[in-house]
Amino acid sequence: MYEKECPYCNLLADPEQQIIFENATCAYIQKPSEQTVLVGSGLIVPKRHAVDVFSLTAQEWIDTQELLMKAKAYLEERYGHDGYSVGWNTGKTGGQSISHAHLHVIPRFADEPYAGKGIRHWIKQEANHRRV
Repeated sequence: MYEKECPYCNLLADPEQQIIFENATCAYIQKPSEQTVLVGSGLIVPKRHAVDVFSLTAQEWIDTQELLMKAKAYLEERYGHDGYSVGWNTGKTGGQSISHAHLHVIPRFADEPYAGKGIRHWIKQEANHRRV
């Protein structure tokens, strides 16, 4: 399935976006570092229009893992990072802003402003704020 208006159904439509790796069902993409929150950030997206992670086929899961391991090696060659944030946002309430499954692969650095503040940090902040 292909959605004409979906930015991840037509990966070549955005000239700033680069396909770093791809396999039969998925692609690992990046934009220039100045357009990302953290240097080296990228996405793994299925080539087929899958609305969210729960729509992936068994083969897309296998191919996603293959690209995740390739992305890890690729990032480790280029950056002196100290960790990763890897994850899916699913549904509007879950933070998904584009209705096409995409796995965030974000290298994390000890000296960056968000160091040590993974997804659980923000959830805890929200929970503490609601308790007040």
